[in-house]
Amino acid sequence: MDINSASSVVLQALTQATSQDTAVLKPAEEQLKQWETQPGFYSVLLNIFNNHMLDVNVRWLAVLYFKNGIDRYWRRVAPHALSEEEKMSLRAGLITNFNEPVNQIATQIAVLIAKVARLDCPRQWPELIPILLESVKVQDGLQQHRALLTFYHVTKTLASKRLAADRKLFQDLAAGIYSFACSLWNHHTDTFLQQVCAGDEAAAINSLERTLLSLKVLRKLTVHGFNEPHENMEVMGFLNAVFERLKQFLECCRQVGSQNPCREKLEKTIILYTKVLLDFLEYHPYPFIPLIRCSLEFAVSYVFTEVGEGVVFERFIVQCMNLVKMIVKNDAYKPAKNIEDSKPEILEAHRIKTEFFTHPTLTEIGRRLVSHYFLLTEEELAMWEEDPESFAVEETGGDSWKYSLRPCTEVLFLDIFHNYSQTLTPVLLDMVQNLQVYNAVGLAAYELFDNVDFDSWFKNQLLAELQVSHHSYKLIRRRVIWLIGQWISVKFKSDLRPLLYEAILSLMQDPDLVNNLPSSTNVLLAFTITCLNMSLPVDDFEFRTEQFLPYLESIFSLLFQLLQQVTECDTKMQVLHVISCVIERVNIQIRPYVGCLVQYLPLLWKQSEEHNMLRCAILTTLVHLVQGLGAESKNLYPFLLPVIQLSTDVSQPPHVYLLEDGLELWLVTLENCPSITPELLRVFQNMSALLELSSENLRTCFQIINGYTYLSATEFLQNYAEGLCRSFCELLKDITNEGQVQVLKVVEIAIKVSPLLGAHMFQPLLPNVFRGIIDGERYPVVMSTYLGVIGRVLLQNSSFFSSLLTQMAGEFNQEMDQLLGSLIEMWVERMDNITQPERRKLSALALLSLLPSDNSVIQDKFCGIINICVEALHDVMTEDPETGTFKDCMLMTHFEEPKLTDDEEPPTEQDKRKKLLALEDPVHSVSLQRYVYEKLKAQQLLMGDQGFQALMETVDTEIVRQLQEFLQGL
Repeated sequence: MDINSASSVVLQALTQATSQDTAVLKPAEEQLKQWETQPGFYSVLLNIFNNHMLDVNVRWLAVLYFKNGIDRYWRRVAPHALSEEEKMSLRAGLITNFNEPVNQIATQIAVLIAKVARLDCPRQWPELIPILLESVKVQDGLQQHRALLTFYHVTKTLASKRLAADRKLFQDLAAGIYSFACSLWNHHTDTFLQQVCAGDEAAAINSLERTLLSLKVLRKLTVHGFNEPHENMEVMGFLNAVFERLKQFLECCRQVGSQNPCREKLEKTIILYTKVLLDFLEYHPYPFIPLIRCSLEFAVSYVFTEVGEGVVFERFIVQCMNLVKMIVKNDAYKPAKNIEDSKPEILEAHRIKTEFFTHPTLTEIGRRLVSHYFLLTEEELAMWEEDPESFAVEETGGDSWKYSLRPCTEVLFLDIFHNYSQTLTPVLLDMVQNLQVYNAVGLAAYELFDNVDFDSWFKNQLLAELQVSHHSYKLIRRRVIWLIGQWISVKFKSDLRPLLYEAILSLMQDPDLVNNLPSSTNVLLAFTITCLNMSLPVDDFEFRTEQFLPYLESIFSLLFQLLQQVTECDTKMQVLHVISCVIERVNIQIRPYVGCLVQYLPLLWKQSEEHNMLRCAILTTLVHLVQGLGAESKNLYPFLLPVIQLSTDVSQPPHVYLLEDGLELWLVTLENCPSITPELLRVFQNMSALLELSSENLRTCFQIINGYTYLSATEFLQNYAEGLCRSFCELLKDITNEGQVQVLKVVEIAIKVSPLLGAHMFQPLLPNVFRGIIDGERYPVVMSTYLGVIGRVLLQNSSFFSSLLTQMAGEFNQEMDQLLGSLIEMWVERMDNITQPERRKLSALALLSLLPSDNSVIQDKFCGIINICVEALHDVMTEDPETGTFKDCMLMTHFEEPKLTDDEEPPTEQDKRKKLLALEDPVHSVSLQRYVYEKLKAQQLLMGDQGFQALMETVDTEIVRQLQEFLQGL
C-alpha cells in the first residue's frame, strides 16, 4: 500500500466507519478489515492519528485499529506479520513528538507504544527509554505530560512480564533510571505542595497530575525492579519518605476541603501511596521489616486515634486497615514453634510487632473497631430505608474486604482478635455487658467459645429482643438474628432449636414484611433466612428432623412467597439456597409442600436468561427437589429435561456456567427415574461432546452413562453404544490410569447388565483389555479392572469369549489353548491385585466356568484355578456359630424395601434397579461353595476317579484340606 496514494482512501473509510448509518458503517468496516494485512496500512494509520487537524473520532478509530494490529501482526511469527522495515519506521514515528492535544487519544497512544515496547524493548527499540527520559525534562507542559504518561504505561507493561529473562531486563532498566525517577517524583511533588500553599489552583492540578504519574512509575520500579530492594539505599529512602509525603498530602486534604477541584485527584494520590506500601509488603515481606513500625504507627494513629479526625476518608481507612491486617497476619513474620528454627529477620519482625501491639494499643484498636467502625453510618441507614434489598445483599455478601469498609473492618477485627485473643477477650466481654456489641461477639464466636454461655444468653435475653416488634427496634432484631446465625454452628443446644424455629417463623411472618415488600424489614429477613440456613447444615449432628417438621409447612411457604417477591438476583439466589437446604434436610417429607415451587421455577428460569449465576442456583434447587420427589420427579420432565439439555450442551455459551450443576441434575434425574422416556434418552446426544472435553466432569459423565445402562440397557446401548465406544477409544489414547479404570468400569457394568449386547457393543475395546492382562499390566488397579471385564465376558457370555480368544490368538500368533493358558497363569499370578470381594468371587466363578474340561492346558492350570477358588471362599464364606456350617455371605435371595428411620434417606429408583439386578448377577445369585462342588464333581465324572485323583494331587495338600473344610456337608 503506497502511503501517499492510500492516505485519502483509508481516511475516507475511517470517516465512514464512524457513521451512525449501518449501511455506510458496515462496508467501511469490511474494507478496513481487508486492509489489516496490507503492507503500509499501519504507516497510513500513524499519519492519520498524528494529524491533529483531522476529526477526533476518525483519529480515535485510527489509533484503535493500530493498537489491534499490534496484537495481531507485530510478532515475527504471526500470520501476515509486519515487515521489519515497516516496524522500524513505525517505532520511529510513534516517538517523534509527544504533543497529542486530546487526553483520551494521548492515553491510547501511550498504551500502544507500551504494547510495542513489551515486544521490542530494549533489543529492537533501545532508543525508547532514553527519548522518554529526555522528553519528560522539557519545559513545554503538554509534551512533558504526554511523555510522562507514556513513560508510565511503558514501565507498567515491562514490569508485568514474568519470564526470568524479561524480569532481568526490567531490573537492569530499573537500576539505570531509578535515581532519575525519584528526582522527577520529588520535583513534581514539591512543586505541587508549593503551589497549593500559594493558592495557585490551576497550576497545582497540573503538577498533581505529574506527581501521580511519576509516583505510578516509581511504584512499578520499586516493587518489580529489584531482587534485593532492601540493599538499595535509594529504594529504602523512597519508601521511608512515603510516610512523610502521606502526612503532607493528608494535611493538604484538610486545607483544600471537600469541594476543591483537586480533591479527587489528591485522594487518588494518597491511595496510590498506600498501594506502594501494600504492594511492597506483598512482594517483599522481608525487605519490608524495617518499615513495619512506621507503617503500624502511621496507620493506627490515623485510623484509631483523633489524629485522623477531619482528615481521613473511607478508601484511605480501608487501605490502612489492609496494611495493618497484612502485617498482623503475614506468615513470613510468624516464628516457628521452636524459636531456634526461626530466621533472625522473622524474629526481628515478631519483636517489632510485639513491642507495638501493647495492651493499651490493642484495647484502643478493639474498642474503636467495635464502638465506631461496626456502627451503621447515616448513609447505610438511609440506604436500608430507600433500597433495603440491595442493602441486604451487600450486608450478607458485599464487596471484597479489600475495598469495602464494613467487610474490611470485620476481617481486621477477626485477624487481630485471633492473634491477640488473650488481650482482647476480656475487653470484648466487658463491652458485651455494657454495650451489647453483638457484631463483635458474632465475628469472634469460635474464639469466645469457652467464655460465653450462649445458651443462657439466648434464652434469657436474645429471644426476648427478637420478640420486640416495634419498627424502630429493627436494628437490634437484625443484629440479634445474625448473631444467633453465627453461634448456632459453634455452641447451641439442640433442645433450644424449636424456640429458634418459632422465632424465625415469627420474623418471617412480620406483617411489615409480608404486606409491604420491599421494606426495611428485608434486611432483617435476609439475616433471618441466613440464620435458618445455618440451622440446617447437612453435617450438623445436632439437627433433628422431628424438631423441624412442625414448622416445615409454614417456613417453606414463607420462603416461597419471598422468592416470588424479591427482585435482586443475589437475594433470589440466597433464598433458593435456603430452600435447597430445607429440601435436602427433610427429603421425601417435602413432597406435600412443593407444588407451588414446581410451578414457579419454569417462570423463574425464563426470567433469569441473562443471569447465569441465578440459573446455577435454580439447578441446585432442582437437584434437591428431584431427590426429594424421587420417582414423582418424572412429572417435572417437560421443564426438567430442556433445562438439562441446555445446561450440558457445550455448543451453547451458558454451559460455561451451568455445566457442573447441569450434570449433577442429569445424574439425580436418572437415579430417580422410574422408567426411560424417549425425551430422556434423547438428552444423551449431548454426551459425545462432553467426553471430548476430557474435563474434571468426566467422572460425573461416566456415572450418567452407568445410570442409563441401569435404567434401560437394551434401548440405551442399541442407540448410543457405538458412538460411546468411539469416544472411549479416543479417551483411552491419552488418559490417566484413574481415567482408564473409570472407562472400563462403564464397560464392565454394561456387560454385567446386558451380557450379550454389552460385550458385542464394546467389542472394539476388549482386545486392548485382553492384551493388557497377557502383557502383565503393572498398575494393580488397572489390572484388577481388566480381570473384572474379562471375568464378566468369560462367565456371562462364553461364546463371545471364545471368539475373542480366537481373535487374540491370531494377533499373538499363538494357538488358542496356549494363549488361554497364558491368560489363566497371569490371572492366578495377579489375583492379589483384586481387592474387592465381589471381583474376587467373580474371578473364581469365571475360571470355574472352564470346568469340566478335558483340555490339557486347562487341566495343567487346574492347581491355580483351585488356589483362586479357595482364596475366594475365604473372602465370601462366613461360619454359622451355632451349626458350624459355612454360607456364602454375598448371596441375595429376594428384594425387600428397607425399613428407614426418619433421618435415613430412602433408596433411589436406581438403588432398587441395582438390587434387582444383583438377584440375577451370578456373583450374588450363585453359591460359590456349591458351584465349586458341582464343577469338581463334573470334572471327576469326566475324568474318572483315578484321573481326578491324579489331578487333585497337583494341588497343595493344605489348600486341599481347606477346600474340603469349606465343602463339608455338601
